[in-house]
Amino acid sequence: MVITLKQELIMNSFKTIDARGVNVHIANGACITIQYVTNIIIHGLHIHDCKRTGNAMVRSSPSHYGWRTMADGDGISIFGGSHIWIDHNSLSNCADGLIDAIIGSTAITISNNLFTHHNEVMLLGHSDSYTRDKVMQVTVAYNHFGEGLVQRMPRCRHGYFHVVNNDYTHWEMYAIGGSANRTINSEGNRYVAPANPNAKEVTKRVITTGKWKHWNWRSQGDLMLNGAYFTPSGAGAGDSYAKASSLSAQSSSVVATLTSSAGALSCRRGRQC
Repeated sequence: MVITLKQELIMNSFKTIDARGVNVHIANGACITIQYVTNIIIHGLHIHDCKRTGNAMVRSSPSHYGWRTMADGDGISIFGGSHIWIDHNSLSNCADGLIDAIIGSTAITISNNLFTHHNEVMLLGHSDSYTRDKVMQVTVAYNHFGEGLVQRMPRCRHGYFHVVNNDYTHWEMYAIGGSANRTINSEGNRYVAPANPNAKEVTKRVITTGKWKHWNWRSQGDLMLNGAYFTPSGAGAGDSYAKASSLSAQSSSVVATLTSSAGALSCRRGRQC
């Protein structure tokens, strides 16, 4: 089925959306909001063509129905949420980000997803001045960043980010970007640079001064192809990278296999998936 939401689907704590065994698209309207809640799983959805909605009355819980201002049009918007797992979804072509996490969100795993045909793929961190995002810890693992992507895979602020065993086969500007002195630990990924000679660098630092040289960004065991290169920085403080290490990286040589089932799975009801 294709579900076209008139307004945001606002999730409550301790909830799972599980689309295994069926073919469900959330598309052509509003999409999913995770706001100030915890313990959420989203699995197996096709999320695409999300629109800006709002300035309307929306139900946010069984007991509350109230006014919502305009939503940005993210595929999945995480706002002050924690303990969230976004796994085996296919996301593309939304009005803003495919997955955005801001306002003190933390303990997030984004795994086994297929991202295609989008500009600003993933924003992790509200703004350079919003220091509450220093608590943010996010794992980005086993995803395939595929056709038609431009930038922000992810784009990080403050916090600690483990980018591990992902397959980057397409980008037009850069793969991983950031600002505001965050820690990025890139391990065991495969980066295939585009043909554009001006877009070979995996990383982009959003800053106008030399402060970025103190930011902890490292690449370990990554496979760089077609001229791709990663610019490391920082003193490599052990405690910082410990907070940005959530699982053991496998060899980048097996990334294609690890990510071969990225995206919504084709499961059959009654069979193991």
